[in-house]
Amino acid sequence: MKGDGRCLKLFLALSILFLQNVKGGEVSHNLRDAKVTVRCIERERQALLAFKRGLVDEFNQLSSWGSEAQKQDCCRWEGVYCSNQTGHVIQLDLGYSFPGKIIQLDILGYSFQGKMISPKLIELQHLQYLHLTSIDFNESQIPDFIGSLTNLRNLSLSSCNLVGQIPSSFGNLTQLQHLDLSYNQLQPKNLNWLPALSSLTYLDLALVDFNGSQIPDFIGSLTNLRNLSLSSYFIGSLTNLRYLSLSSRNLVGQIPSSFGNLTQLQHLDLSYNQLQPKNLNWLPALSSLTYLDLALVDFNGSQIPDFIGSLTNLRYLSLSSCNLVGQIPSSFGNLTQLQNLDLRNNQLQPENLNWLPTLSSLTDLDLSGNFNGSQIPDFIGSLTNLRYLILSSCNLVGPIPSLFGNLTQLQHLDLNNNQLQLKNLNWLPALSSLTFLDLSENNLSLPPPPTPILSTTLYKTNSSTSLAYVYLSDNHLTSSIFLWLSNYSTSLVHLYLSNNNLSGFIPDFIGNMSSLVNLDLSNNYLTGFIADFTGNMSSLENLDLSNNYLTGFISDFTGNMTSLANLDLSNNNLTGFIPDFIGDMRSLVDLDLSNNYLTDFIADFTGNMSSLVHLDLSYNNLTGFIPDFIGNMSSLVDLDLSDNQIEGANPNSFARLCNLQELWLQRNHLSGQLSKFVQLLPRCAQNSLEYLLLSENVLAGSLNNLTSFSSLKLLYLNANQLSGKIPESIGQMSQLEGIDFSMNSLKGVVSETHFSKLSKLKSLDLSSNSLVLNFHSDWVPPFQLSYINLASCKVGPLFPKWLQTQNDSSQLDISNAGISDILPSWFWSNFRNADLINLSQNLIRGKFTNLTVEFTYNLELHLSSNQIEGPIPSTLSQASYLDLSNNKISGPLSFLCESAYMNLSFLNLSSNNFYGDLPDCWSHLTDLVMLDLSNNAFSGKIPMTIGSLWRIETLKLRSNIFVGELPSSLKNCTRLQVLDLGDNELSGSIPKWIGVSLKNLVILMLSFNHFNGSMPSQLCHLTRIQILDFSVNNISGSIPKCLNNLTNMAQKGNSSLTSTHIYTRDNYRYNYFLGDINYEDEASFIWKGRMQTYKSTLGLVKRIDLSTNSLTGEIPSEITHLVELVSLNLSRNRLTGQITPEIGNLQSLDSLDLSRNQIDGRIPTSLAQIDRLSFLDLSYNNLSGKIPIGTQLQSFDPLDYAENPQLCGPPLKMCADQNEQTDLSNEEDKDEFITLGFYISMGIGFAAGFWGVCGTLIFNRPWRYAYFKLLNDLNDWLYVRIALIKRQLKLAHA
Repeated sequence: MKGDGRCLKLFLALSILFLQNVKGGEVSHNLRDAKVTVRCIERERQALLAFKRGLVDEFNQLSSWGSEAQKQDCCRWEGVYCSNQTGHVIQLDLGYSFPGKIIQLDILGYSFQGKMISPKLIELQHLQYLHLTSIDFNESQIPDFIGSLTNLRNLSLSSCNLVGQIPSSFGNLTQLQHLDLSYNQLQPKNLNWLPALSSLTYLDLALVDFNGSQIPDFIGSLTNLRNLSLSSYFIGSLTNLRYLSLSSRNLVGQIPSSFGNLTQLQHLDLSYNQLQPKNLNWLPALSSLTYLDLALVDFNGSQIPDFIGSLTNLRYLSLSSCNLVGQIPSSFGNLTQLQNLDLRNNQLQPENLNWLPTLSSLTDLDLSGNFNGSQIPDFIGSLTNLRYLILSSCNLVGPIPSLFGNLTQLQHLDLNNNQLQLKNLNWLPALSSLTFLDLSENNLSLPPPPTPILSTTLYKTNSSTSLAYVYLSDNHLTSSIFLWLSNYSTSLVHLYLSNNNLSGFIPDFIGNMSSLVNLDLSNNYLTGFIADFTGNMSSLENLDLSNNYLTGFISDFTGNMTSLANLDLSNNNLTGFIPDFIGDMRSLVDLDLSNNYLTDFIADFTGNMSSLVHLDLSYNNLTGFIPDFIGNMSSLVDLDLSDNQIEGANPNSFARLCNLQELWLQRNHLSGQLSKFVQLLPRCAQNSLEYLLLSENVLAGSLNNLTSFSSLKLLYLNANQLSGKIPESIGQMSQLEGIDFSMNSLKGVVSETHFSKLSKLKSLDLSSNSLVLNFHSDWVPPFQLSYINLASCKVGPLFPKWLQTQNDSSQLDISNAGISDILPSWFWSNFRNADLINLSQNLIRGKFTNLTVEFTYNLELHLSSNQIEGPIPSTLSQASYLDLSNNKISGPLSFLCESAYMNLSFLNLSSNNFYGDLPDCWSHLTDLVMLDLSNNAFSGKIPMTIGSLWRIETLKLRSNIFVGELPSSLKNCTRLQVLDLGDNELSGSIPKWIGVSLKNLVILMLSFNHFNGSMPSQLCHLTRIQILDFSVNNISGSIPKCLNNLTNMAQKGNSSLTSTHIYTRDNYRYNYFLGDINYEDEASFIWKGRMQTYKSTLGLVKRIDLSTNSLTGEIPSEITHLVELVSLNLSRNRLTGQITPEIGNLQSLDSLDLSRNQIDGRIPTSLAQIDRLSFLDLSYNNLSGKIPIGTQLQSFDPLDYAENPQLCGPPLKMCADQNEQTDLSNEEDKDEFITLGFYISMGIGFAAGFWGVCGTLIFNRPWRYAYFKLLNDLNDWLYVRIALIKRQLKLAHA
């Protein structure tokens, strides 16, 4: 044992001697544990304690540091190392790991927290090694005194959350060999001190922000530098440098030509900067280069320099996203050692790629985002060493070469987002190493399968054991793809087939893919039941079958899906209850059953779904109350039950949903007091609930205090029955981003207090209430709103000045807000970024002279019903929607001709002061869907270019002074639904092409013009017409007998209240979607003798008005087939003959005017059967006979029958035969047969007969059942007989 002790002492002595010689006398902690006595210098110990006091040691990792007796020697402290000769501290290492001890980090990845680096460290003048990595100094600056520690060899302040400049005193650290200032927020404005560090071998300034400065060219003196890991910045020409990385450093300008001196450089990375290499002639000098990355270096549309092909030692070359054009130089064929070539996202052309096969060592090739519109060259199949091939987003066309089968080493093949075609998949089995295949977003299709796809008939080949990722989404593949997929049933992990043409049942072999983790079959045409294919998918985590045509009940399909986390069955045709078995899927995180036909009460399906985070049952037919067991889903974050028929919640429906963040219950039947419903919300979620959407229900009462829900971001209570005032406490809900209280019955004053702390508010909708907004004139809101809707609130009379503070609003609606003021000059510039502005239905005055701004987006502008004057400025030619109707605007429409391309889709200039000819530049407005120029003073002819409006659906030129014939070019406007040219001076005959080309017409109004000639029979082709008005013209001839072909008037059906148009706005020039627009037509016409305007019920109005013309002949009987006709006006013509007896078929008729014709004969008795008739005028004809008795005809004014001399009966004078019958009845009254006894006998007989029959049926149940059964049988027999007779008559007529 003694010998062993001597050996140990000798070993320790030799070790100390070795360390003294090698490390300047530093003593490690291991030696200290062997009782080597070293005591630190007192002032240095105090300096270290001061440094510790400036740190927050959350994990007590500096427990060895202290003033206690047993802790006096600082050389024994963790991270502190002293010289064995002098006792001075020479090393302080508090980095992310002490030697031999891993320290703990906080949630942000820091080991300690500190306000600043303690200035007491200046006492450690002998310090050679200082590592403070991963200490959070809370955005303090590097203290200048660090530059006084002139003995430092190694300095690391990496990841210390330091800001500001690097002190120039660092130039004093001339012995420094290792400097690491990476991953801070430093901004060095001057690095002239850096060359003084001549001993530097390692420099790391990664993530140091050089703020777009150029690369300096001054540091050729750092000749000892071996590792420059700036990851962002290079500072000179270092002739011994082998590795240089300047990636992602926001560098700008040119690359210094002095880089050509780095002849030993092997690795050069200048990627992800803003460099512009105007001259790279120095690059060939780097003959040792094996790695070159110039990704995102901007070559400004130039070609790839040919001399890159001289770098024959290159193994890695990246020129991705470099704005390169033209061909790839053939000199690239010299890069025979190249293994990785990345040229993605340029504009390179595929010409002359014959050199590519010479790159026999190539393993990775990425040419994505190039080669616009070419085919895949066959010789790519000769690169047999390829492992990664990416040709995505190249707009490639044609077939995939079968020579791809030669790429037997290929592991990753990405051809997505092209226009490739797929003749067959015969080449795929040869790729035995393939693990990743992406053919999504192409035009791939396969012939249909020869037989139904069943597990017993699937074509079998040698199944691959490597293919795991298959992406085939967004193609035209049919279910025949399943034949090929069956070969990989054991290896597939991810399978994506969404957005294809898959149809029929899902084959059952899919259910046996036990390795499958992700399966996406969404957006196809799959049918059948879900349970038929699921089988044994034990690894499945994500299943998406949404947007298909799956039917039936949701039966138990889960099987062994114990890992299923996300299940999406939305947008199918599933019916019945929500099944209980879903509650057993304990791993489920996201469940979406929305947009189906699930019905009845929400069943108890939750079970043990404690992991469920998102539940979407919206857009179903669920009824009843939200049950208590919903509260068992304690992890639920998002609950969407919107668009159902749910009536309310139970007391514990939400009680345990403590993690709830989003609750969507809009568009249900929730009723009762809002305050009571709020009491049902989980109290434990008051700090987590962010979205509360209760819109479009029937909740009543007042808005209660919701400030306890301190995290609310969205509060939507619109379209309920709320009343009372908005509480001022809402201004304390500082997290609110969206408020919607619109369409209620709220009243009272809204003031600044309501918004006092809403600094995050982005969306505000208080419209359609009786609120008064009363803000001080100099109020500056705390928010910046992007959406403002205060329509139908009291905002005026002055224009709200606080809107001047809102600089980034996208939508503003202050229509019908009681504003009677001049539009302020700042308004247009302030809302230049808006895409919707609605100021309509106010009394806003002013001119457009201040409107000179260029709008950022295609503006939708509503300014109708104001008092705006002056001409329309040219800047509004950028708009996509303009409603300037009912103003005082005048001047020419020259703004329509400002641009050869306009995105205008809606233009309403009606009821203004425009005059003169229309401009002839309508060919610029091909996006126009609605044009209304009515009620102005436009004159001249309608220009022929109006026919260029091929998308037009509504064209209204009523009440102007247009002359001439209808332009024949209008026949090109085949989408027209409304054509109103009434009240002009148009002439000529009614064109036949109206009925041939404009078959979509619903409203055709040519009244009050000078049209002549006869009505063309082609008008009967307008099967969708519901308003036909040719009144007050000079039309002659007879009424066409084919009017029964107007099927919209002849067929009974549910008409919509309004005539609504919905169209999509797209900006084709800038290729972005502007959204859907809908508008409702309105029409003005004479109804029951007065001019009326219809809009909200226009869809119900079906009328024919041919009055005040010169029509002759009889009223065609075919007109009585138009059973949905509401108004018929044929007055003031020269019609003859009799009123057709079938007139009573028009049971929907409300108004009938046949006055001032030459109609004779009797009034048909069927006319008295039209119960809805409220207006009738048969005056000034030759009608005769008695007016039929009925509930309606006698109630009309006698003037409605005037000037028919031979017409009699109520309400006119009595007819002669009626008087004779009255005299006879008086004589009969004297007959004594009817005496008092007669009446008594009749009463007794009635009572006996009534109770004899009805009493028996009432008190004798078997007789009663038999009697009603007899009646039902008789009714069924009559119905069948009548139906058979009608069918026989129809067949005989046919």
